[in-house]
Amino acid sequence: MDLNKLNEVGFLDMDIDPSIDLFFEINKLKKEKNAIVLAHYYQEPDIQDIADYIGDSLGLAQKAEKTDADIIVFAGVHFMAETAKILNPKKKVLLPDLKAGCSLSDSCPPHLFKLFKDKHPDHLVISYINCSAGIKALSDIICTSSNARLIVESLPKDQNIIFAPDKNLGAYINKETGRSMLLWNGVCMVHELFSLEKIIRLKSRHPDAKLIAHPECEDAVLNIADFIGSTTQLLKFTEEDDSNLFIVATEAGILHRMQQNAPAKTFIAAPPDNACACNDCPHMKLNTLEKLYLCMKYEQPEIIMDEDLRVASRIPIDRMMELSRKLGIRG
Repeated sequence: MDLNKLNEVGFLDMDIDPSIDLFFEINKLKKEKNAIVLAHYYQEPDIQDIADYIGDSLGLAQKAEKTDADIIVFAGVHFMAETAKILNPKKKVLLPDLKAGCSLSDSCPPHLFKLFKDKHPDHLVISYINCSAGIKALSDIICTSSNARLIVESLPKDQNIIFAPDKNLGAYINKETGRSMLLWNGVCMVHELFSLEKIIRLKSRHPDAKLIAHPECEDAVLNIADFIGSTTQLLKFTEEDDSNLFIVATEAGILHRMQQNAPAKTFIAAPPDNACACNDCPHMKLNTLEKLYLCMKYEQPEIIMDEDLRVASRIPIDRMMELSRKLGIRG
């Protein structure tokens, strides 16, 4: 097997003996290699069930920063594994499928963003963590949906701010804080797909249901939501709220965890405006249990970074982590 080639393309068509107990083998590899599996809430259920830690972007970054594992296996998308490498330059960081990208990250190319930033030299740059290392290196502070509002509010009211790359999250923070941050025109393909008309019809059929939404959703959806929050905040809300029925406007992978944590409650994925009626992130779902096993077995594909870029992109992440600690924000 050409591992160099494998690191370029990932595991695509490799056959696995169907008799293998993948859960057993992955757990064995974790012990043998002192490896930790970090998974985002949007991963498929099997990956969530085998992970050592499941969280949103903030929680995953905090866990990656603290781990004493020799190998970090990141079941998520590329920018998440890249963030783990930024925080752990001496550890091996693996991603089951290198093609697991992010539409939001792709919507903000560093060379174009630099031109945008240069036109506003008096602006401080806050970038949502769903961006490439190139954008992080051009930023002053990184944020997540869990801490964005508090980070913005911690800055002087007269501070000019550029917010990138998600315009919907930025607009929501502007609305909540009364700021007028300058927004980069980027979006997440999943959160842009929700159909306001279909959601309203669904709510009319289920008048007792509460609509909960991620702030990456469009303003029209957020305006009719009963609760808005990060994936972790949405999860906590469904556990603690008295309602027994929720319409969930974010990537459908979170429903698995919601159902586990509140088995007596019912969760309905908010309908998107497409023919397949699905709201899965195609990038997140590129990772599979089979690829996770092969990734751990061969320790490929590995996240490799230019050291100068890594150092530059770590500065705004460290600022976020320190602010989160000061503000008492956990993922």
